[in-house]
Amino acid sequence: MASALTVVGALLTALATLYALAALLCRPRTWRPPRGGVAPVPVSVLKPLCGAEPNLERKLASLCRQTHPCYQLVFGVRDPDDPAAATVARLARRFPELDIRLVADPRVHGSNLKVSNLINMRAAARHPWLVLADSDIGVGPDYLERVSAPLAEPGTGIVTCLYRGVAAGGFWSRLGVLFIDSWFAPSVRVASRGGGSAFGFGATIALRAGTLDRIGGFEAIKDRLADDFWLGELTRRQGLATVLSEVEVTTDVTERSLAALWARERRWMQTIRSLNPPGYAFCFVTFTLPMLALGLWLAPAPWNWAVALPGLGARLLLHWRAQPHLAALPLVPLRDGLLLVEWLSAFAGSTTRWRGHLLRVDGRRATGAVPAALEKT
Repeated sequence: MASALTVVGALLTALATLYALAALLCRPRTWRPPRGGVAPVPVSVLKPLCGAEPNLERKLASLCRQTHPCYQLVFGVRDPDDPAAATVARLARRFPELDIRLVADPRVHGSNLKVSNLINMRAAARHPWLVLADSDIGVGPDYLERVSAPLAEPGTGIVTCLYRGVAAGGFWSRLGVLFIDSWFAPSVRVASRGGGSAFGFGATIALRAGTLDRIGGFEAIKDRLADDFWLGELTRRQGLATVLSEVEVTTDVTERSLAALWARERRWMQTIRSLNPPGYAFCFVTFTLPMLALGLWLAPAPWNWAVALPGLGARLLLHWRAQPHLAALPLVPLRDGLLLVEWLSAFAGSTTRWRGHLLRVDGRRATGAVPAALEKT
């Protein structure tokens, strides 16, 4: 028994160290423009909105200062009295030279209200290339030119991009930034460097309008929780490629309590589990400090400590890259420990709550709205 535990401990330590080194060193395989660049094609940007989110006007204004020569901004709300509608009206006054359209339409087409919003907005989009982005995304002035350029290649299905977190809510939001910057984004870089491309992120999805029509429009994902992933998956089923742009955008992390952070991150974990159950089961190797501690507890030999030290160093450097402050180093064990608990908890439960609505977590087939009776359980 002792020798078996030693083997398990050594294996855990080695796997955790190898992953930590890969997460630190890997760079994603991103699209590079051809020599001479790509001639810009007119783009319609679709931004579904809901409520007065923190820093909303500043985030949306970053789209109003693009270097792209021809683009349209389409914003969508379900309620004309939504505070986000007033934000769009102010932007239209600030940037009268831009083609800005607000669609206020209460129609619901499926269980995913964000996608219902996109369905309502689709008719207002005038251009052949589309860019979708979540409401809390901030971008640079060359964002549209760079992120849409890969669509010039006929084999491209969607273009997506990674994002960095920006803390906007105190201690718990800083911890939430580390979920993105020191766990999620590195895992995507490792997967991309290893040849993976089965992803799509709400931070940005760019695709041709014709491609969207080929997969059945937004209606094809109206009952999907992971709508961004499924836009990519349905285009991949058409034989088209998912391209990871070299562009990196920002997203605000606004949670001000452990409960709010837990709810958001557990929902992400549940979504990942639903899309790739086998891969999710092996995510434990990405929780570096708990796995190193467990490995050393099972096999406390000097040679195992020697294996663990590079993993510990890589994990600390990865954290330092995300938050280069000595005062932030104590967050590393808290962050990794919380990830492990969230991972374990997400194995249970078939529903999740998003913007006040209860949805089924089922990544591989269409899902309906949760019955009212189930919401009480």
